[in-house]
Amino acid sequence: MKVSNKYTFLRMILAPVWFALFYIPELFKFKTGSVANIVFSVVLIAMLGFMEFTDFLDGYFARKKNEVSDFGKLFDPFADVILHMTTFATFTTFRFMDKSLCPLVIFILVFYREFSMNFLRMVAAKQGTAIAAKKGGKLKTVMYVVAGFFSLVIVSASRCGLVELWNLPVEVLRYVGYGIYAFCALLSYISFIDYLISFKSVLKAVAE
Repeated sequence: MKVSNKYTFLRMILAPVWFALFYIPELFKFKTGSVANIVFSVVLIAMLGFMEFTDFLDGYFARKKNEVSDFGKLFDPFADVILHMTTFATFTTFRFMDKSLCPLVIFILVFYREFSMNFLRMVAAKQGTAIAAKKGGKLKTVMYVVAGFFSLVIVSASRCGLVELWNLPVEVLRYVGYGIYAFCALLSYISFIDYLISFKSVLKAVAE
């Protein structure tokens, strides 16, 4: 396997590991502010940061080692979907003070968009066209990263006892998070429409 694809694969397989680790503090009922909670919070933030960084590394090594390929253009966004749908699902299912941090409707909308986009990539690949990320898609991905880290920081602050210590406005932060997730959904559909317009000829060829 090429070096660039190894980083992509690493991002994909670490996503479910991160998801499982995220729920360990609740599973084992770690006390708020405990050393165990602090350690897990640091590990989760570091893991998410590393997984997101592999998105830069696979592109960097693909260009440096001349490993750019049609397979990589499909594999990279697929791994991104696995990672970001994992983080969105985590903050949709996790109950933070009896409410989720990511609204279910946002998760569903983003889920539909991402898998529709994957279908478009597969259709284009069948026609010999590899759809690389465009500026709109890259901006959308950046906002996905922001949303995931924002929610993780809120949860980590709570687990480490910082919410009570600093008297953080949890409800305000929750609604700021809702706004970020809503913006993610908006950007995702704007970029999807852009892809549809750009590659309408490919879709038309398949339909015919």
